[in-house]
Amino acid sequence: MEFVKSFLTAGKPVAAICHGPWTIIEAGAANDRKIAAWPSLKTDLKNAGAEWIDKEAVVDGKLVSARNPDDIPAFNRAMIEVFGKAETKSQRA
Repeated sequence: MEFVKSFLTAGKPVAAICHGPWTIIEAGAANDRKIAAWPSLKTDLKNAGAEWIDKEAVVDGKLVSARNPDDIPAFNRAMIEVFGKAETKSQRA
């Protein structure tokens, strides 16, 4: 959980699909985020302070999420977009 929380806190790109957002909830990092996930996580996300979005891919800052494996094409496109914009150490130097 610390690993996941540290990535989200540091603004590093993170991707979660299906039930993966439960890890974001458990890490205490769901509050004030828009997240797509399997529909049964809707209440858990709401209780954690997030907004469940019923879309095939959702980008909230550097967090990319999707509902289920059928969403993988849109999820992958969103990940490539977000991860491709992520700044690397060599770019900062």
